[in-house]
Amino acid sequence: MSHVKILLSSLFTLSLTSSLLAACGDDGASLSPDAGPDPMPMPDAPVQPVDKCTTQPTALDPQLAWYGTNRADLIRWLDAAGCKSEGYDPAKKPVATFDWDNTVSKNDFGDAITFHFIKNGLVKQPTSWAATSPYLTAAALTALDTACGVPTGTGNVPTTTNTVCADEMLSIYVNSVTKAGQPAFGGHNARWIEPSYAWTAQLLAGYTHAQIQQYMLDAVTPQLAAAEGTTQTIGTTTGLNAWLRIYPQTKDLIAAVKSRGYDVWIITASPQDAIAAVSSMAGVAPDHVIGIRSKTDSAGRLTHKFEGCGPVADDQQQLISYIQGKRCWINKVIYGDTTANAMRKRPDGQRQVFAAGDSDTDIEFLKDATYKLVINRGKKELMCIAYDNEGDSWRINPMFIGPRAAATSPYACPTAACKDENLSNTPCRDQGGNVIPPQNDTVHP
Repeated sequence: MSHVKILLSSLFTLSLTSSLLAACGDDGASLSPDAGPDPMPMPDAPVQPVDKCTTQPTALDPQLAWYGTNRADLIRWLDAAGCKSEGYDPAKKPVATFDWDNTVSKNDFGDAITFHFIKNGLVKQPTSWAATSPYLTAAALTALDTACGVPTGTGNVPTTTNTVCADEMLSIYVNSVTKAGQPAFGGHNARWIEPSYAWTAQLLAGYTHAQIQQYMLDAVTPQLAAAEGTTQTIGTTTGLNAWLRIYPQTKDLIAAVKSRGYDVWIITASPQDAIAAVSSMAGVAPDHVIGIRSKTDSAGRLTHKFEGCGPVADDQQQLISYIQGKRCWINKVIYGDTTANAMRKRPDGQRQVFAAGDSDTDIEFLKDATYKLVINRGKKELMCIAYDNEGDSWRINPMFIGPRAAATSPYACPTAACKDENLSNTPCRDQGGNVIPPQNDTVHP
């Protein structure tokens, strides 16, 4: 072996021995920072939802009574899409929609302004009674002409001095029949419009938005202060309601919904101006009210005509924010759909998260919501669907003031509880088209 090969072999052996000694820590040598096995990786910290709340979400007031587990269920539902949830987007807030009359309130604010106008002789003379509603029957037109005089188009209808006139108008409005018992309205799609509700908005014609809002405050202020059960007489018609309340529970619920970052709206079949005047009493801004939206003339005064929605043009007067119309108006105003498709149910994930109502008139916009609260007023179609509780997404609560007694027999959901556009009996069906079986009325204090 040459001297060079011996030298290279000795150097390799010395290098290998040094490395092994260093690795074993001989002579007090320290480990290299890169030596040894990799340390055990630490587990990832759990991902926390980003808190996007601008205010601390509030609980429902424990001093205010709710039925059963409703208090906890409502909060759980609201939290699922609220500002503390993982998918919350403040630029696309979840929507909550509330009916007004008998959902937010006890008793009907639409009745209040109608009674106020008739009692105080505020209804402007139309050019004809037919001009006030295309659905007044010939019998109703004759009855109004006979009781109130043929309209002159000037001045006011003399309901303060002519009790017969006041009584006839009230019979048509309250009962949808003339004083002689003949049908007062006809020829309408009963899933699109209730002509007596529309008549309230039409009887307000001749005034500005601001004037109607002030008249609404004049009408409801004494009723909010009146004792429960107070009634009034207009003309010679007795027993007309004369008291109102904002339910503390629904006002508190609205505050809880808003605190979670929801966009909260009122959807009502009462006149837009009337409910916009009072919505702040429940914590909802006037510009978040959707009601019957009367058209105005060149002077800014309301006319007998109202805006259309979806496939129904303004001049057709066929649809208001009522049953299917509530869906249409929510889709038009909140979601910006001004096409004929506004009458249709929007796709999943593109509808309101929460909705509250009390009547058959609310059924379509309630069904569109992910979660639904129903105030039990014994309305047959609504109660069939709510008690069926498809998807465990419905909760029922008795009226918070003066809850009604239980129905004495099950709701006839398979046969007569639901109505079609002609007011004919039809089976109640779930979202899959299945007939709903009879339902017992079980939610009571």
